Amino acid sequence: MLTLEGLTIRQGTFELRADLSIPRGAHVTVIGPSGAGKSTLLSVIGGFFEATSGRILWNDLRIDDLPPGKRPVATIFQDNNLFPHMTTEQNVALGIRPSGRLRGAEPQQVRGALKSVGLDGFGDRKPGALSGGQQSRVALARAMVQDRPLLLLDEPFAALGPALRVEMLDLVTQLARDGGRTLMIVTHDPDDARRVDGQTILVADGQAAPPQPTGPLLDDPPPALRAYLGP
Repeated sequence: MLTLEGLTIRQGTFELRADLSIPRGAHVTVIGPSGAGKSTLLSVIGGFFEATSGRILWNDLRIDDLPPGKRPVATIFQDNNLFPHMTTEQNVALGIRPSGRLRGAEPQQVRGALKSVGLDGFGDRKPGALSGGQQSRVALARAMVQDRPLLLLDEPFAALGPALRVEMLDLVTQLARDGGRTLMIVTHDPDDARRVDGQTILVADGQAAPPQPTGPLLDDPPPALRAYLGP
């Protein structure tokens, strides 16, 4: 279970509070107005930004005092964060070893991850030779080989067309389900939240609310979410 206990995040005049828990294996979308703090919340959980106060716990063990690489977290960013001078296999290999120097069965692990995201045979290609959807698949494969129980995605499919975005959402939720991973996806699109079909955290008015079942929340939204979604 992921627990945000009395968490407060401040940056200048910005403040966000969170006091919530997410069960292990849950699939959760994070939705709310632009600038409300959705990406900041994931950055704090991942260790890329420090909270002002409070604690982050995974299975009752505190992790907010650990560096990003030591947390049980794999993060996929909106730009996919691929290195253009490296091949697909080399980019994925960084998820196993930051040096990229693999040992033993690790090269097979990389190729297996690429196969699982539909990129079998693409290992020698560089990001510039891949489509946007294929680049997203490489980033997902790299997150998979990290073998972390908590997978965070910060709008990684926002630049994709509707059909391809749906395809990627289905793929990431299936891979998370197969691996028993907890999934948190930041999105601005309520259709994405319905597609994930789990729970949703509303981030608005300086508060990250506890997760609620997505369908009922979107069908009868509170005022802050209603104002964001519009008519």
